[in-house]
Amino acid sequence: MKQTIKTFLLGVLCLATCYALSSCNNTSGSGHGHSHSEEVHDHAHHDHEGHDHSHEGHSHEGHDHHAHEGHGHEGHDHGHSHEGGNASPDEITLSAESAAAAGVTAEVIVPGPFRGVLEVSGRIMPAPEDETTVVASVPGIVSFAAPLIEGSRVNEGSPMFTISSRHLQDGDPVQRARIEYETARQEYERAARLVEDNIVSRQEYEAAKGRYETARLTYEALASNDGENGTVVKSPIKGYVKNCLVKEGDYVSVGTPLAGVITGNKMYLKADVSERYLNRLPGVKDANFRLSYGDRVYSTTELGGRLLGYGRSTDETNAYIPVTFAFNGTEDILPGAFAQVWLLSAERDGVISLPVEAVTESQGHYFVFIKLDETCYKKQEVTLGATDGQRYEILSGLKGGENVVTRGATHVKLASASNLIPAHTHNH
Repeated sequence: MKQTIKTFLLGVLCLATCYALSSCNNTSGSGHGHSHSEEVHDHAHHDHEGHDHSHEGHSHEGHDHHAHEGHGHEGHDHGHSHEGGNASPDEITLSAESAAAAGVTAEVIVPGPFRGVLEVSGRIMPAPEDETTVVASVPGIVSFAAPLIEGSRVNEGSPMFTISSRHLQDGDPVQRARIEYETARQEYERAARLVEDNIVSRQEYEAAKGRYETARLTYEALASNDGENGTVVKSPIKGYVKNCLVKEGDYVSVGTPLAGVITGNKMYLKADVSERYLNRLPGVKDANFRLSYGDRVYSTTELGGRLLGYGRSTDETNAYIPVTFAFNGTEDILPGAFAQVWLLSAERDGVISLPVEAVTESQGHYFVFIKLDETCYKKQEVTLGATDGQRYEILSGLKGGENVVTRGATHVKLASASNLIPAHTHNH
Protein backbone atom coordinates (compact mmCIF):
# COMPACT_ATOMS: atom_id res chain seq x y z
CA MET A 1 0.00 0.00 0.00
CA LYS A 2 2.80 2.41 0.99
CA GLN A 3 4.67 1.46 -2.13
CA THR A 4 1.61 2.35 -4.29
CA ILE A 5 1.17 5.76 -2.61
CA LYS A 6 4.87 6.49 -3.06
CA THR A 7 4.70 5.63 -6.76
CA PHE A 8 1.59 7.84 -7.20
CA LEU A 9 3.21 10.85 -5.51
CA LEU A 10 6.36 10.43 -7.61
CA GLY A 11 4.27 10.46 -10.82
CA VAL A 12 2.43 13.61 -9.74
CA LEU A 13 5.75 15.32 -9.02
CA CYS A 14 7.10 14.43 -12.50
CA LEU A 15 3.96 15.78 -14.21
CA ALA A 16 4.21 19.03 -12.23
CA THR A 17 7.86 19.43 -13.19
CA CYS A 18 7.12 18.91 -16.92
CA TYR A 19 4.25 21.42 -16.77
CA ALA A 20 6.49 23.99 -15.12
CA LEU A 21 9.20 23.56 -17.76
CA SER A 22 6.66 23.83 -20.58
CA SER A 23 5.23 27.04 -19.13
CA CYS A 24 8.72 28.52 -18.84
CA ASN A 25 9.46 27.83 -22.51
CA ASN A 26 6.17 29.33 -23.66
CA THR A 27 6.77 32.44 -21.59
CA SER A 28 10.24 32.84 -23.05
CA GLY A 29 8.88 32.46 -26.63
CA SER A 30 6.23 35.09 -25.96
CA GLY A 31 8.99 37.46 -24.99
CA HIS A 32 10.22 37.57 -28.65
CA GLY A 33 9.09 41.17 -29.00
CA HIS A 34 8.75 43.54 -31.99
CA SER A 35 10.24 47.04 -31.79
CA HIS A 36 8.28 49.04 -34.35
CA SER A 37 9.61 52.44 -35.38
CA GLU A 38 7.66 54.48 -37.94
CA GLU A 39 9.71 53.17 -40.85
CA VAL A 40 11.77 50.18 -39.63
CA HIS A 41 10.58 46.96 -37.89
CA ASP A 42 13.43 45.48 -35.84
CA HIS A 43 12.96 41.86 -34.75
CA ALA A 44 15.69 40.98 -32.25
CA HIS A 45 17.22 37.54 -32.27
CA HIS A 46 16.47 35.26 -29.30
CA ASP A 47 18.37 32.14 -28.54
CA HIS A 48 16.03 29.48 -27.15
CA GLU A 49 17.64 26.26 -26.11
CA GLY A 50 15.89 23.41 -27.79
CA HIS A 51 13.72 25.90 -29.69
CA ASP A 52 13.96 25.88 -33.51
CA HIS A 53 13.93 29.62 -34.37
CA SER A 54 13.60 29.56 -38.16
CA HIS A 55 12.59 32.97 -39.48
CA GLU A 56 10.34 31.67 -42.17
CA GLY A 57 7.26 33.77 -41.51
CA HIS A 58 8.52 34.05 -37.91
CA SER A 59 6.62 30.92 -36.88
CA HIS A 60 7.56 28.29 -34.31
CA GLU A 61 6.00 24.89 -34.22
CA GLY A 62 2.83 25.28 -32.29
CA HIS A 63 3.66 28.89 -31.62
CA ASP A 64 2.92 31.63 -34.21
CA HIS A 65 3.99 34.91 -32.71
CA HIS A 66 4.23 36.93 -35.97
CA ALA A 67 0.56 37.49 -36.59
CA HIS A 68 1.03 41.19 -35.78
CA GLU A 69 -2.36 41.47 -34.20
CA GLY A 70 -2.98 45.13 -33.58
CA HIS A 71 0.23 45.96 -35.45
CA GLY A 72 -0.97 48.09 -38.37
CA HIS A 73 1.72 50.80 -39.03
CA GLU A 74 -0.59 53.56 -37.97
CA GLY A 75 -0.67 56.34 -40.56
CA HIS A 76 1.81 54.50 -42.80
CA ASP A 77 -0.08 52.69 -45.54
CA HIS A 78 1.86 52.64 -48.83
CA GLY A 79 -0.40 50.34 -50.73
CA HIS A 80 2.64 48.03 -51.08
CA SER A 81 2.97 45.05 -48.74
CA HIS A 82 5.86 43.69 -46.72
CA GLU A 83 5.07 40.03 -47.09
CA GLY A 84 6.68 37.93 -44.41
CA GLY A 85 8.11 41.13 -42.85
CA ASN A 86 10.33 41.91 -45.88
CA ALA A 87 10.01 44.79 -48.38
CA SER A 88 10.71 44.41 -52.06
CA PRO A 89 14.47 44.81 -52.71
CA ASP A 90 13.62 47.38 -55.42
CA GLU A 91 11.90 49.74 -52.96
CA ILE A 92 13.83 52.72 -51.60
CA THR A 93 12.94 55.00 -48.72
CA LEU A 94 13.84 58.69 -48.96
CA SER A 95 12.30 61.20 -46.59
CA ALA A 96 10.28 64.04 -48.08
CA GLU A 97 12.71 66.55 -46.56
CA SER A 98 15.75 64.87 -48.14
CA ALA A 99 13.97 64.60 -51.49
CA ALA A 100 13.07 68.29 -51.46
CA ALA A 101 16.63 69.29 -50.51
CA ALA A 102 18.01 67.20 -53.39
CA GLY A 103 15.52 68.66 -55.89
CA VAL A 104 13.78 65.34 -56.48
CA THR A 105 10.58 65.81 -58.49
CA ALA A 106 8.24 63.39 -60.21
CA GLU A 107 5.60 63.61 -62.91
CA VAL A 108 2.78 61.37 -64.06
CA ILE A 109 3.64 59.71 -67.35
CA VAL A 110 1.31 60.54 -70.23
CA PRO A 111 1.97 59.09 -73.71
CA GLY A 112 2.53 61.86 -76.23
CA PRO A 113 4.30 62.85 -79.45
CA PHE A 114 7.96 61.98 -80.07
CA ARG A 115 10.03 63.03 -83.07
CA GLY A 116 11.80 60.67 -85.40
CA VAL A 117 15.54 60.91 -84.71
CA LEU A 118 18.69 60.46 -86.77
CA GLU A 119 21.85 60.71 -84.63
CA VAL A 120 24.98 61.95 -86.43
CA SER A 121 28.08 64.05 -85.82
CA GLY A 122 28.62 67.64 -86.87
CA ARG A 123 30.48 70.88 -86.35
CA ILE A 124 29.74 74.53 -85.56
CA MET A 125 30.83 76.91 -88.31
CA PRO A 126 30.82 80.73 -88.45
CA ALA A 127 28.23 82.05 -90.87
CA PRO A 128 29.89 83.61 -93.93
CA GLU A 129 27.99 86.85 -93.39
CA ASP A 130 29.21 86.90 -89.79
CA GLU A 131 32.93 86.94 -90.66
CA THR A 132 35.09 89.83 -91.87
CA THR A 133 38.69 89.79 -93.06
CA VAL A 134 40.87 92.72 -92.00
CA VAL A 135 43.22 93.70 -94.86
CA ALA A 136 46.16 96.05 -95.28
CA SER A 137 45.21 99.43 -96.70
CA VAL A 138 48.80 100.43 -97.51
CA PRO A 139 52.04 98.55 -98.17
CA GLY A 140 54.62 98.41 -95.43
CA ILE A 141 55.94 96.68 -92.32
CA VAL A 142 53.36 95.33 -89.89
CA SER A 143 53.41 95.84 -86.14
CA PHE A 144 50.67 94.97 -83.66
CA ALA A 145 48.78 97.90 -82.17
CA ALA A 146 47.57 95.65 -79.32
CA PRO A 147 48.19 92.04 -78.24
CA LEU A 148 46.09 89.87 -80.53
CA ILE A 149 45.36 86.18 -80.04
CA GLU A 150 42.54 83.99 -81.24
CA GLY A 151 39.44 84.82 -79.25
CA SER A 152 40.51 88.35 -78.35
CA ARG A 153 37.56 90.71 -78.13
CA VAL A 154 37.67 93.75 -80.42
CA ASN A 155 35.30 96.68 -80.85
CA GLU A 156 34.38 98.44 -84.06
CA GLY A 157 37.16 100.93 -84.75
CA SER A 158 39.64 99.31 -82.34
CA PRO A 159 43.28 99.62 -83.57
CA MET A 160 44.64 96.19 -84.50
CA PHE A 161 47.78 96.84 -86.59
CA THR A 162 50.12 99.65 -87.60
CA ILE A 163 51.75 99.60 -91.04
CA SER A 164 54.83 101.74 -91.55
CA SER A 165 55.85 102.74 -95.09
CA ARG A 166 58.17 105.64 -94.33
CA HIS A 167 61.41 103.83 -95.05
CA LEU A 168 60.24 102.12 -98.21
CA GLN A 169 61.52 103.07 -101.65
CA ASP A 170 58.11 104.34 -102.74
CA GLY A 171 57.85 106.55 -99.67
CA ASP A 172 54.99 107.19 -97.31
CA PRO A 173 51.66 106.62 -99.11
CA VAL A 174 49.93 109.18 -96.93
CA GLN A 175 52.36 111.89 -97.98
CA ARG A 176 52.07 110.85 -101.62
CA ALA A 177 48.29 110.96 -101.36
CA ARG A 178 48.45 114.43 -99.80
CA ILE A 179 50.64 115.72 -102.62
CA GLU A 180 48.40 114.17 -105.28
CA TYR A 181 45.38 115.68 -103.57
CA GLU A 182 46.89 119.19 -103.48
CA THR A 183 47.91 118.95 -107.13
CA ALA A 184 44.48 117.74 -108.23
CA ARG A 185 42.78 120.47 -106.19
CA GLN A 186 44.82 123.21 -107.85
CA GLU A 187 44.15 121.83 -111.34
CA TYR A 188 40.45 121.60 -110.61
CA GLU A 189 40.25 125.19 -109.30
CA ARG A 190 42.14 126.45 -112.38
CA ALA A 191 39.85 124.51 -114.75
CA ALA A 192 36.80 125.92 -112.95
CA ARG A 193 37.96 129.50 -113.68
CA LEU A 194 38.93 128.84 -117.29
CA VAL A 195 35.79 126.98 -118.26
CA GLU A 196 33.77 130.12 -117.57
CA ASP A 197 35.81 131.95 -120.21
CA ASN A 198 35.63 129.02 -122.58
CA ILE A 199 39.39 128.67 -122.43
CA VAL A 200 39.09 125.00 -121.51
CA SER A 201 36.34 122.72 -122.63
CA ARG A 202 33.62 121.41 -120.40
CA GLN A 203 35.07 117.93 -120.94
CA GLU A 204 38.49 119.00 -119.63
CA TYR A 205 36.84 120.61 -116.63
CA GLU A 206 34.90 117.44 -115.75
CA ALA A 207 38.07 115.36 -116.03
CA ALA A 208 39.92 117.69 -113.65
CA LYS A 209 37.02 117.57 -111.23
CA GLY A 210 37.02 113.77 -111.29
CA ARG A 211 40.75 113.58 -110.57
CA TYR A 212 40.32 115.98 -107.70
CA GLU A 213 37.46 114.01 -106.09
CA THR A 214 39.38 110.75 -106.37
CA ALA A 215 42.53 112.25 -104.86
CA ARG A 216 40.53 113.87 -102.07
CA LEU A 217 38.80 110.65 -101.06
CA THR A 218 42.07 108.69 -101.16
CA TYR A 219 43.90 111.24 -99.04
CA GLU A 220 41.07 111.55 -96.51
CA ALA A 221 40.86 107.78 -96.13
CA LEU A 222 44.58 107.44 -95.52
CA ALA A 223 44.87 110.54 -93.36
CA SER A 224 42.04 109.43 -91.07
CA ASN A 225 44.08 106.36 -90.12
CA ASP A 226 47.47 108.04 -90.08
CA GLY A 227 49.26 107.61 -86.78
CA GLU A 228 52.55 108.58 -85.28
CA ASN A 229 54.18 105.33 -86.36
CA GLY A 230 52.33 104.76 -89.62
CA THR A 231 48.90 103.82 -90.90
CA VAL A 232 46.61 102.32 -88.28
CA VAL A 233 44.45 99.37 -89.35
CA LYS A 234 41.23 99.17 -87.32
CA SER A 235 38.61 96.47 -86.80
CA PRO A 236 35.60 97.08 -89.05
CA ILE A 237 33.17 95.29 -86.69
CA LYS A 238 32.67 94.38 -83.05
CA GLY A 239 33.48 90.75 -82.35
CA TYR A 240 36.29 88.29 -81.71
CA VAL A 241 39.55 87.56 -83.46
CA LYS A 242 39.09 84.30 -85.34
CA ASN A 243 42.69 84.04 -86.53
CA CYS A 244 45.76 86.21 -87.02
CA LEU A 245 47.36 85.80 -90.44
CA VAL A 246 50.60 87.83 -90.07
CA LYS A 247 53.51 88.14 -87.68
CA GLU A 248 55.22 91.18 -86.23
CA GLY A 249 57.61 92.64 -88.82
CA ASP A 250 56.01 91.03 -91.90
CA TYR A 251 55.93 93.02 -95.10
CA VAL A 252 52.47 93.37 -96.63
CA SER A 253 51.08 94.90 -99.78
CA VAL A 254 47.72 96.54 -100.27
CA GLY A 255 44.92 94.03 -99.76
CA THR A 256 46.97 91.46 -97.83
CA PRO A 257 44.72 89.67 -95.26
CA LEU A 258 45.87 90.46 -91.73
CA ALA A 259 43.24 88.80 -89.50
CA GLY A 260 39.73 87.40 -89.41
CA VAL A 261 37.07 88.83 -87.10
CA ILE A 262 33.71 87.22 -86.33
CA THR A 263 30.76 88.69 -84.47
CA GLY A 264 29.33 85.40 -83.17
CA ASN A 265 25.82 86.63 -83.94
CA LYS A 266 25.13 84.04 -86.63
CA MET A 267 26.43 80.49 -86.81
CA TYR A 268 25.96 77.38 -88.88
CA LEU A 269 25.50 73.81 -87.67
CA LYS A 270 26.84 71.44 -90.30
CA ALA A 271 25.75 67.82 -89.74
CA ASP A 272 27.42 64.97 -91.63
CA VAL A 273 24.91 62.29 -92.68
CA SER A 274 25.81 58.94 -94.19
CA GLU A 275 24.54 58.52 -97.73
CA ARG A 276 22.48 55.48 -96.68
CA TYR A 277 20.12 57.88 -94.86
CA LEU A 278 19.50 60.04 -97.93
CA ASN A 279 15.82 59.03 -98.11
CA ARG A 280 15.24 60.33 -94.56
CA LEU A 281 16.63 63.82 -95.15
CA PRO A 282 13.50 65.36 -96.76
CA GLY A 283 11.66 64.86 -93.45
CA VAL A 284 14.29 66.65 -91.34
CA LYS A 285 13.10 70.06 -90.13
CA ASP A 286 15.28 70.99 -87.14
CA ALA A 287 17.94 69.57 -84.84
CA ASN A 288 19.25 69.29 -81.31
CA PHE A 289 22.98 69.27 -80.64
CA ARG A 290 25.46 68.89 -77.78
CA LEU A 291 28.94 70.37 -77.98
CA SER A 292 32.01 68.24 -77.34
CA TYR A 293 33.02 70.38 -74.35
CA GLY A 294 29.70 70.47 -72.48
CA ASP A 295 26.61 68.57 -71.38
CA ARG A 296 23.94 71.09 -72.39
CA VAL A 297 21.70 70.14 -75.30
CA TYR A 298 20.78 73.03 -77.61
CA SER A 299 17.81 73.25 -79.94
CA THR A 300 18.09 75.05 -83.26
CA THR A 301 14.44 76.03 -82.88
CA GLU A 302 15.05 77.63 -79.47
CA LEU A 303 18.06 79.47 -80.93
CA GLY A 304 15.92 80.97 -83.70
CA GLY A 305 17.43 78.63 -86.26
CA ARG A 306 16.23 77.21 -89.53
CA LEU A 307 17.22 74.51 -92.00
CA LEU A 308 19.21 75.96 -94.90
CA GLY A 309 19.28 72.72 -96.87
CA TYR A 310 21.19 69.53 -97.47
CA GLY A 311 23.70 68.55 -100.10
CA ARG A 312 22.77 66.69 -103.25
CA SER A 313 26.15 64.97 -103.42
CA THR A 314 28.64 63.47 -101.00
CA ASP A 315 31.86 65.10 -99.92
CA GLU A 316 34.88 64.48 -102.15
CA THR A 317 36.84 62.83 -99.33
CA ASN A 318 34.10 60.80 -97.64
CA ALA A 319 30.59 59.43 -98.14
CA TYR A 320 28.75 62.02 -96.07
CA ILE A 321 26.02 64.44 -97.06
CA PRO A 322 26.13 67.87 -95.35
CA VAL A 323 22.93 69.12 -93.69
CA THR A 324 23.21 72.78 -92.66
CA PHE A 325 21.23 74.85 -90.16
CA ALA A 326 21.62 78.57 -89.38
CA PHE A 327 20.99 79.82 -85.85
CA ASN A 328 21.64 82.76 -83.55
CA GLY A 329 24.96 82.36 -81.76
CA THR A 330 25.61 82.68 -78.04
CA GLU A 331 28.86 83.30 -76.17
CA ASP A 332 29.09 79.71 -74.94
CA ILE A 333 28.96 78.24 -78.47
CA LEU A 334 32.37 78.34 -80.12
CA PRO A 335 32.75 78.31 -83.90
CA GLY A 336 34.77 75.28 -84.94
CA ALA A 337 33.53 73.11 -82.06
CA PHE A 338 32.51 69.53 -82.79
CA ALA A 339 29.01 68.42 -81.83
CA GLN A 340 26.77 65.41 -81.42
CA VAL A 341 23.67 66.08 -83.52
CA TRP A 342 20.14 64.68 -83.42
CA LEU A 343 18.27 65.44 -86.64
CA LEU A 344 14.54 65.61 -85.95
CA SER A 345 11.82 64.59 -88.39
CA ALA A 346 8.07 63.89 -88.16
CA GLU A 347 6.29 63.25 -84.86
CA ARG A 348 4.88 59.91 -83.70
CA ASP A 349 1.94 59.96 -81.28
CA GLY A 350 1.29 57.79 -78.24
CA VAL A 351 4.95 57.40 -77.27
CA ILE A 352 6.09 57.20 -73.64
CA SER A 353 9.21 59.31 -73.19
CA LEU A 354 11.21 60.67 -70.27
CA PRO A 355 13.86 63.38 -69.82
CA VAL A 356 17.36 61.92 -70.14
CA GLU A 357 18.12 62.86 -66.52
CA ALA A 358 15.29 60.57 -65.36
CA VAL A 359 17.16 57.47 -66.57
CA THR A 360 20.06 55.89 -64.67
CA GLU A 361 22.40 53.13 -65.81
CA SER A 362 23.91 50.21 -63.93
CA GLN A 363 26.00 47.45 -65.51
CA GLY A 364 24.50 47.98 -68.94
CA HIS A 365 20.90 48.06 -67.70
CA TYR A 366 18.73 51.17 -67.52
CA PHE A 367 16.43 52.08 -64.66
CA VAL A 368 13.93 54.72 -63.58
CA PHE A 369 12.34 55.32 -60.19
CA ILE A 370 8.59 55.19 -59.66
CA LYS A 371 7.33 57.27 -56.74
CA LEU A 372 4.93 55.14 -54.68
CA ASP A 373 4.20 57.72 -51.98
CA GLU A 374 5.85 60.65 -50.23
CA THR A 375 8.78 58.60 -48.93
CA CYS A 376 8.90 55.39 -50.96
CA TYR A 377 10.25 54.80 -54.46
CA LYS A 378 10.53 51.71 -56.63
CA LYS A 379 13.43 50.91 -58.95
CA GLN A 380 12.10 49.89 -62.37
CA GLU A 381 14.14 48.54 -65.29
CA VAL A 382 13.20 49.96 -68.70
CA THR A 383 14.12 49.38 -72.33
CA LEU A 384 15.24 52.50 -74.18
CA GLY A 385 14.45 53.43 -77.75
CA ALA A 386 15.60 56.53 -79.63
CA THR A 387 16.73 59.76 -78.02
CA ASP A 388 16.60 63.33 -79.30
CA GLY A 389 19.27 64.41 -76.82
CA GLN A 390 16.66 65.75 -74.41
CA ARG A 391 14.32 62.78 -73.92
CA TYR A 392 14.44 58.99 -74.18
CA GLU A 393 11.77 56.93 -75.87
CA ILE A 394 10.71 54.15 -73.44
CA LEU A 395 9.92 50.91 -75.26
CA SER A 396 9.01 48.79 -72.22
CA GLY A 397 8.97 48.85 -68.43
CA LEU A 398 6.57 51.77 -67.96
CA LYS A 399 2.94 52.49 -68.66
CA GLY A 400 0.92 55.67 -68.70
CA GLY A 401 -0.26 56.99 -65.34
CA GLU A 402 2.81 55.98 -63.34
CA ASN A 403 4.46 58.68 -61.24
CA VAL A 404 8.13 58.71 -62.29
CA VAL A 405 11.06 60.73 -60.90
CA THR A 406 12.13 63.14 -63.65
CA ARG A 407 14.62 65.25 -61.68
CA GLY A 408 17.02 64.08 -59.00
CA ALA A 409 17.03 60.41 -60.06
CA THR A 410 20.73 60.22 -59.19
CA HIS A 411 19.97 61.10 -55.57
CA VAL A 412 17.34 58.36 -55.37
CA LYS A 413 19.86 55.94 -56.87
CA LEU A 414 22.40 56.89 -54.20
CA ALA A 415 19.75 56.37 -51.52
CA SER A 416 19.10 52.86 -52.82
CA ALA A 417 22.79 52.00 -52.58
CA SER A 418 23.40 53.59 -49.19
CA ASN A 419 22.79 51.98 -45.82
CA LEU A 420 22.57 55.44 -44.31
CA ILE A 421 19.01 55.76 -45.59
CA PRO A 422 17.10 52.69 -44.33
CA ALA A 423 14.59 50.98 -46.57
CA HIS A 424 11.30 49.28 -45.59
CA THR A 425 12.96 46.17 -44.19
CA HIS A 426 12.84 43.92 -41.14
CA ASN A 427 16.30 43.47 -39.70
CA HIS A 428 16.89 40.11 -38.04
